[in-house]
Amino acid sequence: MRLHLFRSALGAAFACLLGSGALASTLIVHAKVIDGSGAPARSVSVRIDNDRVIAVGRLKPAPGETVVDAKGLTLAPGFIDAHSHHDRRAEKTPEMAMLAAQGVTTIVVGQDGESAVPLRTYFDQLARSPLAVNVASYTGHGSLRARAMGQDYKRPATRAEIARMSDELAEDLRAGSLGLSTGLEYDPGIYGTPDEVLALARTAAAGGGRYISHLRSEDVRLDAAIDEIINIGREAKLPVQISHLKIGIVDRWGEAPKILARLDAARAQGVDITADVYPYGFWQSNLSVLLPERNFEDRAAARFALSKLTTPEGLRIAVFAPDPSLVGKTIAQIASERHADPVETYLALTRQSEAYGAAHPDVERVDAVIGSAMAESDIAAFVAWKYAVICSDGMTHGLHPRGFGAFAKVLRAYVREEHLLTLEQAVHKMSAQTAAQLGLAERGAIAPGFHADLVLFDPARMADRSDLEHPNALATGVSTVWVNGVVVFDKGAPTGARPGEVVRRGGPSES
Repeated sequence: MRLHLFRSALGAAFACLLGSGALASTLIVHAKVIDGSGAPARSVSVRIDNDRVIAVGRLKPAPGETVVDAKGLTLAPGFIDAHSHHDRRAEKTPEMAMLAAQGVTTIVVGQDGESAVPLRTYFDQLARSPLAVNVASYTGHGSLRARAMGQDYKRPATRAEIARMSDELAEDLRAGSLGLSTGLEYDPGIYGTPDEVLALARTAAAGGGRYISHLRSEDVRLDAAIDEIINIGREAKLPVQISHLKIGIVDRWGEAPKILARLDAARAQGVDITADVYPYGFWQSNLSVLLPERNFEDRAAARFALSKLTTPEGLRIAVFAPDPSLVGKTIAQIASERHADPVETYLALTRQSEAYGAAHPDVERVDAVIGSAMAESDIAAFVAWKYAVICSDGMTHGLHPRGFGAFAKVLRAYVREEHLLTLEQAVHKMSAQTAAQLGLAERGAIAPGFHADLVLFDPARMADRSDLEHPNALATGVSTVWVNGVVVFDKGAPTGARPGEVVRRGGPSES
């Protein structure tokens, strides 16, 4: 009721100002408006002024107002990438064309336990040099752990170290962090005990934040990993989200309904657990992630990984700082060139990468691999889950196509071709539902008072063009994108405008 009264009062105030000719607003007409709520599309007009939507309905142009004729295209809230790494090297592509071409207007970074710390410094940097899209961020457990423990991290943290991490997390929450993120398959987070993570989750809860996690296992120990995040939600009493939900082990393909039943049962018991999903059957991570014991001499573990978690033909090098000539090749191809066993080839590459990383600690990313691992039926079931939203887990560069195509692929494959979702359902997942699950205020909907993050697109032409052979091909089907009321993408190209804001948890944005 309060929101309704606020919108009504706001609309009346803006209408009065329009009548006086005080605003130089923009009116978008002849659009099929999907407002993000999940409601059916409506043939209405949308008026924006400065960075806000100020009216939605049957509106007439005001004197001197810019009028945009949508010509029957669909107008939706800008999409929110719930799990993104597009902040990496963002300074080299601040126009963010790979996102705008999909209709993405906000990215949520600080994922997998890795973030800028302190966030206030990063937010100040974005305010001085903004991107074309908005940025929200979690605080990374791994980053906190690295600051508290340095290179001596392969052990449980002491009480004093946990206290230091907690203090820095609390400071980030005051700066607008969304909460705590963990990457419990990665160094240094893998060495954090459940008690350590729970203590920090309680700090996040006390500051009004959330918890998001790359689970301790997405394959062999998936059940235990899900138990851990459910327990964190129950004990810390905060919303928890599973990052890029998947079943990454062949023997359990087809078990998505069982996993979702467990999550639904937890929700019925009062745990606010949700998930984000990307629409691809292959992941990107580092070489060592397939060896949770971090034993790089263990042939049995490597053989298991290359038969149950991926295959030598399905594991492709995406980054390899010790020898960049290997990028784009699979483990099978490298093994063939070396006349070697794929298992030993994989272990040798992992050892080489670990040694290189130890000798070059300032290298941003020593290695990355793309591995085929998931069943399409499981992905579809996770995407369709009522409490799942969409993410890319992508970057501005690299060999995985998800950074350039995830949102367009959902609209092409799951809406237009497979009819898994209606267009309104997909838009809801990618906008208002994401904003609600992540605590982003006044984003994700086309309604008076909300930020004017908008995408005008043709649902019949929306398509991803990125694949493993062409990972950086832009999506098609988007006509125009507004971020905070400013056009950042039009007629297939970025405009060069950079009106993106820092989006803080539940509070005001900052340009």
